[in-house]
Parts: sequence; C-alpha cells; structure tokens
Amino acid sequence: MRLIGPAKLFAETVETSRPAVGRIYSIIFLHQFVSSFAYPVAKLGLNHLDPFVYAFFRFLFTSAIFSVILLFRASRIPIPPKDHLRILLVGIVLIPANQLLFLVGQSLTTASHASLLFATTPIFIYLLAIVILREKATIRRTIGIIIATAGVYLILTAGKVRFGTEHLLGNLLIIAAVVSWALGTIIGKPLAQKYGALRVTGLALTYGSLLYFPFGIYKTVNYPLSAVPWIGWFSVVYMAVVVSTFAYVLWYWILKYMEASRVAVIQNLQPIVASAVAVVLLGEPITKHFVIGGVIILGGVLLTEIE
Repeated sequence: MRLIGPAKLFAETVETSRPAVGRIYSIIFLHQFVSSFAYPVAKLGLNHLDPFVYAFFRFLFTSAIFSVILLFRASRIPIPPKDHLRILLVGIVLIPANQLLFLVGQSLTTASHASLLFATTPIFIYLLAIVILREKATIRRTIGIIIATAGVYLILTAGKVRFGTEHLLGNLLIIAAVVSWALGTIIGKPLAQKYGALRVTGLALTYGSLLYFPFGIYKTVNYPLSAVPWIGWFSVVYMAVVVSTFAYVLWYWILKYMEASRVAVIQNLQPIVASAVAVVLLGEPITKHFVIGGVIILGGVLLTEIE
C-alpha cells in the first residue's frame, strides 16, 4: 500500500473520484499510528505545563501552521457564509470543547484511563452518524462495534486500569471531550467532502484557536515559562504539528471517502497500534490480554468491513 506524503496531502484539491482502497487504508493506518502517541506525549507535557498554558501554545502553533498553508494554497471553490458558520461550529467543538476538555481531563487522570475512555469514540460517532447524517444502521456493523470495543477494553484494562473516585473529574472531562470529538467529526464530514479536508480542518482549527486566545493569553502572561523543560515543549510541538495538524487532516480526508460509522469502528485499531509502539519504544511485554484483545478487535473490524 502506498502512503501519501505530507507535501501531496497539503496540495490537496477537492477530489471527485474515489482513491484506491489500498490508499485509503494506508492513510487510516498512518493516522492510527501517529495518533497513538498522543496520550503518553500529552501526559509528559502536562507534567510540566498548566493545561491552559499548554493549550494556548498548542493552538498558537497549530493555527500559525494552517494560516501559512491556507495563505499560499489557492482554492477555486468559494465558501458561503452559512458554511463558514458551520466550519466555525466545528472549530468551537474541536478547540474550546474537545481539546481543552482533553488537556484538562488528561491532567487530572491517567493516560491509560484517557485512552480507554477515548476508545468509546466509535460508539458516539456511530450513533451520531445514524441520527444526524442518516447513515444506515446495520446489525453486522452494530455487532462489530460491540466486539471491537470489547477487545479494546480487554487490552486496556488487563491488570492496570481501575476506575474510582480519585480520577472521577478527569474521567468525566475526558468523556465530554469524546462526545465533542464525535460531534465535530459528524459536522465536519460533509464540509470536508465539499471543500476538502485540509481547507476545512485548517479554517476550523484557526477559528477555534482565535476564540481561545484571549483566555489563553490571560493564563500565560505571568506563567514561569523559563522553568519548563525541553520535554514539555517537545510535547506541545508534537501535539500541535503531528496531531492537531497532520493527523486531523488525515482524519477528515478519510471521512471524505468512508462512512463515519465505518471509520469509527476501524478507529478501534488504535489501541493495538499504541500497544505495539509501547513494545518497541518502551520495551513493554506482549501479554496474553494484548493478543486475545487484538484478535477480538480485528474480528470486530473485519465484520464491519465485509461487504
């Protein structure tokens, strides 16, 4: 399968023909791979930065990148005011809602809790796609999402995730972030199909960042930035450049060519990728729970993908 390069992706136009299946799935795997680092990398940065200050710099870098890209990228399709308002709504859902809730919630809970709770994203996307986008609910897809989610739960709870009151507030904020992400996915899908994933993602994140900036500046102006170690800034840059820029564009590009409910089930592959990354980078062992859970997830995903 041939991967799409960043230069080609950022030169994207609104495509009228559907790309080859191999290309779509290679993009899905790339998205899952880069996104799987988000939880541990964000946690590293939040150990050294206030979540509101962290959010300010992340959104500042992200909006700056997209502003430069959109400035030099011409588009022949004008966006009417009503769709600009829809893109603004996506920006509100993704920035002040999803990302701010995620960062504050992640600072109040564990990375394993957050990754498990975000594994419920396909359920919310599936339900919202049926209600808002009128996508067809099928017994096979419903069963597949239940099976895949059960596999995620097995991998992520095997002897290390225990819910209690200690992280209750953080966990609730993460759930709210999950719902916001699902809503942003559903609202943004038709816009990405119409105007292109890069353009919609860039405008949405820039609009959302601008709304957050007054509060972010207030929280940052007197913050001791000189005391922040390099790992904190590395975390911010990774989340801004790789996750908020590259991975977000990949996500909406995928949604241009696949049903949201179908993509949601495939997203359950992320814990497998994340665990594999942990094995390679951190030397974590491959447990029987990982193997069994991975087989269950793949079974659920394959069930939804069989035509």
